Amino acid sequence: MKHFKTLSDYFEYMQLPKPEHPMFSVLWAKGNEFLPCPRPSSPPISNNCYSISLKKIIKGNINYGRTAYDFNNGALIFIAPRQILQWNSDVVFEQKGFSINFHEDFLIGTSLALQIKKYSFFSYTVNEALHLSPKEEEQMEIIVAQIHNEYHNNQDKFSKAIIIGLLDTLLTYANRFYERQFLHRQSISHNLLEQFMLHLDSYFESNQLAQKGIPSIEEMAQSLSVSQRYLSDTLKKSTGKTTREHLQLFLIDKAKNMLLNPTKSIAEVAYNLGFDYPQYFSRLFKKREGLSPSAYREKYRMN
Repeated sequence: MKHFKTLSDYFEYMQLPKPEHPMFSVLWAKGNEFLPCPRPSSPPISNNCYSISLKKIIKGNINYGRTAYDFNNGALIFIAPRQILQWNSDVVFEQKGFSINFHEDFLIGTSLALQIKKYSFFSYTVNEALHLSPKEEEQMEIIVAQIHNEYHNNQDKFSKAIIIGLLDTLLTYANRFYERQFLHRQSISHNLLEQFMLHLDSYFESNQLAQKGIPSIEEMAQSLSVSQRYLSDTLKKSTGKTTREHLQLFLIDKAKNMLLNPTKSIAEVAYNLGFDYPQYFSRLFKKREGLSPSAYREKYRMN
């Protein structure tokens, strides 16, 4: 797999104009202009750059999670360094919008270097893009226009600080708009939670918990065709609980039923639920229920 260490090498591969700055580029199609056409397809590649792009689809199908969406309005896509990229010619994007690309070293010595790692949407997959309303799209393009002007107009010692500040503002707005998207798409959030629970039920009923152990959050996300961060963020926004909390609550719920069987020992219950150590199961159960598995079993017997 090809990996591009510099922005210039990446742009050369993408067949895009050479960036004016060795570590920063902004492409913006204003008015009747169009963005330059990148390479129409590519095998898996990676690079050391961040990318923020506003795209509109005009041909082909893209899913958001497992749901098809209309991309007539802009879709804002965030890509972090070393993410694996691959695309083919089936999907055609309108050559409008903007594309900001910058090497991770461009942020060295700035407050954004740490702050940008807190934006979980850089870990989402492309099919989990931010879908902007027309007003939100307009707000983003106002900021990009300022970045574009600063980038092309006689850069001086203040230019980088101004561009960093504008990038920070753009990402703050993106965070706000993602909050809105999670809020307005509750049906998708609930559907994702339902799929999550159904997959856990299937995993339990087929005895895979006992055979393979408790699945990781990453494995769960892959089974639902979403990124780990997107799954966690969606469930947290819609239910107030993290993915791990939902997984633990599922295990505790199953444990309660299994503990009612007097022929099963506490250790057997733990192993059947995928715990490597019964002591860990007992600690988690007590933390969640306020009493130990044996105390829970005894309490139920008394009732």
